[in-house]
Amino acid sequence: RQELQKAAMSVSLPNTLPAPALFSFEAHNWRLAILVGLIVSVVASVIFPAKPAFWIVGAMAALVAAAFVINAYRRKYYGGLLVAPAIAVLFVMNIFPLLWSLGLSFFAYQSNNQSIRFVGLNNYIKVLTNDLASADNWKALINTALFVVLTVAAQMVIGFLLAMLFSKQFPLRKYLLILVLTPMMLSVVASGVFFSYYYDPTFGILSYVIGEITGNQFILMDNKVGAVAGIVFADAWMWAPFVMLLVLAGLVSVPKYLYEAAAIDRVSGWRRFWSITFPYIRGLLMLALLFRTIEAFKLADLVILLTKGGNDTMTISYHLIRIANEQNKTSEGAAISYVMLFMVIVLTNLYLYLANRRSQSA
Repeated sequence: RQELQKAAMSVSLPNTLPAPALFSFEAHNWRLAILVGLIVSVVASVIFPAKPAFWIVGAMAALVAAAFVINAYRRKYYGGLLVAPAIAVLFVMNIFPLLWSLGLSFFAYQSNNQSIRFVGLNNYIKVLTNDLASADNWKALINTALFVVLTVAAQMVIGFLLAMLFSKQFPLRKYLLILVLTPMMLSVVASGVFFSYYYDPTFGILSYVIGEITGNQFILMDNKVGAVAGIVFADAWMWAPFVMLLVLAGLVSVPKYLYEAAAIDRVSGWRRFWSITFPYIRGLLMLALLFRTIEAFKLADLVILLTKGGNDTMTISYHLIRIANEQNKTSEGAAISYVMLFMVIVLTNLYLYLANRRSQSA
């Protein structure tokens, strides 16, 4: 027993090594590496031009990563070493661009002009105050809120009805289900081009059918109401099957004996739905609502393909693309993107709060 205890102590000894002091110059001192990396990165971003600052920040990130790897090796955290390549790819592809764009939002920088200067919160003030530029921002944000409400509501209603339909067994159900899921598998560009031909006033199917009835040429995208309706219909056509899949997964998980017991007790269909079906799909409905709300905030591709922002259909994402890419206002575009990110985070936390509160009350 004593030999086993000694062996266990010897195995666990590397994991109980004391952490180095903050200002001890050792290769595995990751705390000092983080402190030095942050200080040097901030100073380099403020003092040096964009290109040298970029390489200095990259070198500091490599220094911190090396300190973490050496510390994990000394303490025999082999699990951390195994996931280190995935974390490195995640940092390079996601975290570093996110932090870099956050830093750019505090500078005056344009992609067609390599000069850069620190302006603090001026970009955010410009985005949120009542000048001409911010008026366009708020108008695009209001349009985005309109699209979020309409598209998400349409997707939830259509997806729920489709799920209720396909939860029943009927002839050709399998083939019709594949057909309904097809729009979700298409690219947004393909769907946008399809609907641009579908809404075309000259040879579009919709214009042809309505023209045959009314005797006049029908132009759906001629006003804001028609343009919004066309975009909402196209987006719901693509993503209502996603909601349907989530709800259908909840419907097929409902135990059959509950329906059998309700039938024996002669429970009405409406009461059966609220007492048996809805509790099983409520969580999935809320999850679909969260996912589609976040995605609706990024609606830009269909607007570009169908209206190009005309008829007052400019969304905040398309407005951001025009500012950052077409007008080369990189820092201002970064500020707008982080305002959007803040709004999405607030909505997500509000959703999680309401969901947790509902689960606790239940």
